[in-house]
Amino acid sequence: MGKRIISRRRGAGTGTYRSPSHRHPGPIYHPAPTLIGEATVLALGPSPGRTAPVAELSAPDGSRLRILAPAGLATGDTVALGEGKVDRGSILPLSRIPDGTLVSNLEVKPFDGGRLVRSAGASALVVAHAAGEVTVQLPSGAFKQFLPTCRAEVGAVAGGGRGERPFIKAGKKVLSTRSLARAPFKVRGVAMNPVNHPFGGGAHQHVGRPSTVKSGTWPGAKVGRFSRSKRKRRAGPR
Repeated sequence: MGKRIISRRRGAGTGTYRSPSHRHPGPIYHPAPTLIGEATVLALGPSPGRTAPVAELSAPDGSRLRILAPAGLATGDTVALGEGKVDRGSILPLSRIPDGTLVSNLEVKPFDGGRLVRSAGASALVVAHAAGEVTVQLPSGAFKQFLPTCRAEVGAVAGGGRGERPFIKAGKKVLSTRSLARAPFKVRGVAMNPVNHPFGGGAHQHVGRPSTVKSGTWPGAKVGRFSRSKRKRRAGPR
Protein backbone atom coordinates (compact mmCIF):
# COMPACT_ATOMS: atom_id res chain seq x y z
CA MET A 1 0.00 0.00 0.00
CA GLY A 2 1.40 3.33 -1.03
CA LYS A 3 1.78 6.50 0.97
CA ARG A 4 0.62 10.01 0.19
CA ILE A 5 3.24 12.06 -1.60
CA ILE A 6 4.73 15.06 0.23
CA SER A 7 2.67 17.66 -1.66
CA ARG A 8 -0.57 15.98 -0.56
CA ARG A 9 0.57 15.78 3.04
CA ARG A 10 1.46 19.47 3.05
CA GLY A 11 -1.89 20.36 1.54
CA ALA A 12 -3.71 18.69 4.41
CA GLY A 13 -2.49 21.46 6.70
CA THR A 14 -1.44 19.35 9.68
CA GLY A 15 0.73 20.76 12.45
CA THR A 16 3.92 19.45 10.86
CA TYR A 17 3.50 21.69 7.84
CA ARG A 18 1.68 24.65 9.40
CA SER A 19 3.42 27.85 10.44
CA PRO A 20 3.39 28.23 14.27
CA SER A 21 0.88 30.97 15.03
CA HIS A 22 2.50 32.04 18.30
CA ARG A 23 5.43 33.47 16.34
CA HIS A 24 3.27 35.83 14.31
CA PRO A 25 2.51 39.33 15.60
CA GLY A 26 -0.89 39.19 13.89
CA PRO A 27 -2.47 40.07 10.56
CA ILE A 28 -1.16 43.20 8.87
CA TYR A 29 -3.61 45.15 6.74
CA HIS A 30 -4.35 48.80 6.11
CA PRO A 31 -6.33 50.53 8.88
CA ALA A 32 -9.99 51.41 8.56
CA PRO A 33 -10.69 54.12 5.97
CA THR A 34 -12.30 56.26 8.66
CA LEU A 35 -8.93 56.63 10.43
CA ILE A 36 -7.42 59.82 9.00
CA GLY A 37 -4.43 61.76 10.30
CA GLU A 38 -0.78 61.21 11.15
CA ALA A 39 0.63 58.23 13.01
CA THR A 40 3.98 58.01 14.77
CA VAL A 41 6.38 55.09 14.42
CA LEU A 42 6.98 53.56 17.85
CA ALA A 43 9.12 50.53 17.01
CA LEU A 44 10.50 48.44 14.18
CA GLY A 45 10.97 44.71 14.52
CA PRO A 46 11.14 41.40 12.67
CA SER A 47 8.19 39.18 11.95
CA PRO A 48 9.23 35.49 11.88
CA GLY A 49 6.30 34.51 9.67
CA ARG A 50 7.13 37.15 7.04
CA THR A 51 10.09 38.12 4.92
CA ALA A 52 9.63 41.83 5.69
CA PRO A 53 9.99 43.68 9.02
CA VAL A 54 6.99 45.22 10.74
CA ALA A 55 6.51 48.75 12.07
CA GLU A 56 4.28 49.52 15.04
CA LEU A 57 2.48 52.86 14.90
CA SER A 58 0.56 55.03 17.31
CA ALA A 59 -2.63 56.08 15.50
CA PRO A 60 -4.27 59.50 15.92
CA ASP A 61 -7.04 57.97 18.05
CA GLY A 62 -4.51 56.42 20.43
CA SER A 63 -4.72 52.86 19.12
CA ARG A 64 -1.77 50.76 17.93
CA LEU A 65 -1.32 49.77 14.30
CA ARG A 66 1.05 47.43 12.48
CA ILE A 67 2.19 48.02 8.91
CA LEU A 68 4.84 46.53 6.66
CA ALA A 69 7.94 48.64 7.26
CA PRO A 70 9.04 50.47 4.10
CA ALA A 71 12.72 50.96 3.32
CA GLY A 72 14.14 54.00 5.13
CA LEU A 73 11.50 54.27 7.84
CA ALA A 74 12.88 55.04 11.32
CA THR A 75 11.54 55.21 14.84
CA GLY A 76 9.91 58.58 15.52
CA ASP A 77 8.90 59.25 11.93
CA THR A 78 5.32 60.20 11.10
CA VAL A 79 3.24 58.65 8.35
CA ALA A 80 0.01 59.91 6.82
CA LEU A 81 -3.18 57.88 6.92
CA GLY A 82 -5.88 58.58 4.35
CA GLU A 83 -4.63 62.02 3.35
CA GLY A 84 -1.53 64.15 3.81
CA LYS A 85 2.11 64.06 2.74
CA VAL A 86 3.37 61.57 0.15
CA ASP A 87 6.28 60.11 2.08
CA ARG A 88 7.59 56.65 2.92
CA GLY A 89 5.11 54.68 4.98
CA SER A 90 2.09 56.85 4.17
CA ILE A 91 -1.09 54.92 3.33
CA LEU A 92 -3.00 56.89 0.70
CA PRO A 93 -5.47 56.26 -2.13
CA LEU A 94 -3.87 55.83 -5.53
CA SER A 95 -5.62 58.99 -6.68
CA ARG A 96 -3.44 61.00 -4.23
CA ILE A 97 -0.15 59.32 -5.19
CA PRO A 98 1.64 61.01 -8.13
CA ASP A 99 3.08 59.20 -11.14
CA GLY A 100 6.55 57.74 -10.73
CA THR A 101 6.10 56.86 -7.05
CA LEU A 102 7.13 53.48 -5.67
CA VAL A 103 4.34 51.83 -3.68
CA SER A 104 3.71 48.53 -1.90
CA ASN A 105 0.90 46.62 -0.16
CA LEU A 106 -1.61 47.42 -2.89
CA GLU A 107 -5.33 46.87 -2.52
CA VAL A 108 -6.96 44.89 -5.32
CA LYS A 109 -10.40 46.13 -4.31
CA PRO A 110 -11.05 49.29 -2.30
CA PHE A 111 -10.61 48.79 1.46
CA ASP A 112 -9.62 45.10 1.30
CA GLY A 113 -6.55 45.90 3.43
CA GLY A 114 -3.80 45.26 0.89
CA ARG A 115 -3.09 42.11 -1.11
CA LEU A 116 -0.24 42.71 -3.56
CA VAL A 117 3.48 43.58 -3.27
CA ARG A 118 4.02 42.53 0.36
CA SER A 119 7.31 40.60 0.32
CA ALA A 120 10.69 42.00 1.37
CA GLY A 121 12.25 44.37 -1.15
CA ALA A 122 9.22 44.37 -3.45
CA SER A 123 7.79 47.53 -4.96
CA ALA A 124 5.37 48.61 -7.66
CA LEU A 125 5.43 51.78 -9.75
CA VAL A 126 2.53 54.17 -10.29
CA VAL A 127 2.62 54.80 -14.03
CA ALA A 128 -0.38 56.89 -15.05
CA HIS A 129 -3.68 58.33 -13.89
CA ALA A 130 -6.66 58.21 -16.20
CA ALA A 131 -10.38 58.79 -15.88
CA GLY A 132 -11.62 56.20 -13.42
CA GLU A 133 -8.44 54.10 -13.17
CA VAL A 134 -4.78 54.19 -12.15
CA THR A 135 -2.16 52.13 -13.98
CA VAL A 136 0.49 50.45 -11.82
CA GLN A 137 3.46 48.38 -12.96
CA LEU A 138 3.81 45.33 -10.70
CA PRO A 139 7.15 43.70 -9.76
CA SER A 140 6.58 41.10 -12.49
CA GLY A 141 6.61 43.88 -15.08
CA ALA A 142 2.91 43.55 -15.86
CA PHE A 143 0.71 46.62 -15.97
CA LYS A 144 -2.52 46.48 -13.99
CA GLN A 145 -5.36 48.97 -13.64
CA PHE A 146 -6.77 49.80 -10.20
CA LEU A 147 -9.61 51.98 -8.99
CA PRO A 148 -8.45 55.39 -7.72
CA THR A 149 -9.91 54.61 -4.29
CA CYS A 150 -7.62 51.59 -3.80
CA ARG A 151 -5.03 52.37 -1.15
CA ALA A 152 -1.30 51.66 -1.18
CA GLU A 153 1.69 52.24 1.05
CA VAL A 154 4.29 54.67 -0.27
CA GLY A 155 7.77 53.20 -0.66
CA ALA A 156 9.35 49.80 -1.25
CA VAL A 157 9.10 47.10 1.40
CA ALA A 158 12.17 46.91 3.64
CA GLY A 159 14.47 43.89 3.87
CA GLY A 160 15.38 43.72 0.21
CA GLY A 161 18.85 42.21 0.73
CA ARG A 162 17.73 39.20 2.74
CA GLY A 163 18.35 36.78 -0.12
CA GLU A 164 22.01 37.77 -0.48
CA ARG A 165 23.08 36.51 2.94
CA PRO A 166 24.33 32.90 2.82
CA PHE A 167 22.99 30.31 5.23
CA ILE A 168 26.43 28.69 5.85
CA LYS A 169 24.82 25.67 7.56
CA ALA A 170 21.87 23.49 6.58
CA GLY A 171 20.44 23.75 10.10
CA LYS A 172 20.10 27.53 9.76
CA LYS A 173 17.96 27.08 6.68
CA VAL A 174 15.71 24.61 8.48
CA LEU A 175 15.11 27.09 11.30
CA SER A 176 14.56 30.03 8.92
CA THR A 177 11.91 28.23 6.89
CA ARG A 178 10.05 26.73 9.86
CA SER A 179 8.09 29.88 10.63
CA LEU A 180 7.39 30.44 6.92
CA ALA A 181 5.77 26.99 6.61
CA ARG A 182 8.11 26.13 3.75
CA ALA A 183 10.15 23.02 3.11
CA PRO A 184 13.88 23.68 3.73
CA PHE A 185 14.85 21.12 1.09
CA LYS A 186 13.21 19.12 -1.68
CA VAL A 187 13.86 15.45 -2.32
CA ARG A 188 13.64 14.22 -5.90
CA GLY A 189 10.94 11.72 -6.64
CA VAL A 190 13.34 9.30 -8.33
CA ALA A 191 15.43 9.21 -5.13
CA MET A 192 12.49 7.92 -3.06
CA ASN A 193 11.18 4.44 -2.51
CA PRO A 194 8.27 3.27 -4.67
CA VAL A 195 5.99 3.40 -1.63
CA ASN A 196 6.56 7.17 -1.31
CA HIS A 197 6.45 8.41 -4.88
CA PRO A 198 5.31 7.13 -8.29
CA PHE A 199 8.80 7.83 -9.70
CA GLY A 200 10.65 5.97 -6.91
CA GLY A 201 12.46 2.65 -6.89
CA GLY A 202 14.37 0.78 -9.55
CA ALA A 203 17.92 -0.43 -10.07
CA HIS A 204 19.00 3.12 -10.83
CA GLN A 205 17.37 6.53 -10.52
CA HIS A 206 15.00 6.90 -13.45
CA VAL A 207 11.33 7.76 -13.85
CA GLY A 208 10.43 4.43 -15.40
CA ARG A 209 7.14 5.66 -16.83
CA PRO A 210 5.82 8.63 -18.83
CA SER A 211 6.51 11.77 -16.83
CA THR A 212 3.57 13.61 -18.40
CA VAL A 213 0.20 13.14 -16.71
CA LYS A 214 -3.31 14.18 -17.58
CA SER A 215 -4.94 17.06 -15.75
CA GLY A 216 -7.73 14.73 -14.62
CA THR A 217 -5.42 12.18 -13.01
CA TRP A 218 -6.19 11.24 -9.42
CA PRO A 219 -4.16 13.31 -6.90
CA GLY A 220 -1.75 10.55 -5.85
CA ALA A 221 -0.47 10.15 -9.40
CA LYS A 222 -0.41 13.86 -10.27
CA VAL A 223 3.37 14.22 -10.42
CA GLY A 224 5.75 15.29 -13.14
CA ARG A 225 4.70 17.47 -16.05
CA PHE A 226 1.08 18.21 -16.84
CA SER A 227 -0.24 17.73 -20.34
CA ARG A 228 -1.16 20.60 -22.64
CA SER A 229 -3.32 23.22 -20.98
CA LYS A 230 -6.85 23.61 -22.28
CA ARG A 231 -6.51 27.40 -22.02
CA LYS A 232 -4.03 27.50 -24.88
CA ARG A 233 -5.71 27.81 -28.23
CA ARG A 234 -4.23 26.49 -31.39
CA ALA A 235 -3.77 28.92 -34.20
CA GLY A 236 -6.37 28.27 -36.90
CA PRO A 237 -5.67 27.95 -40.61
CA ARG A 238 -4.64 31.14 -42.29
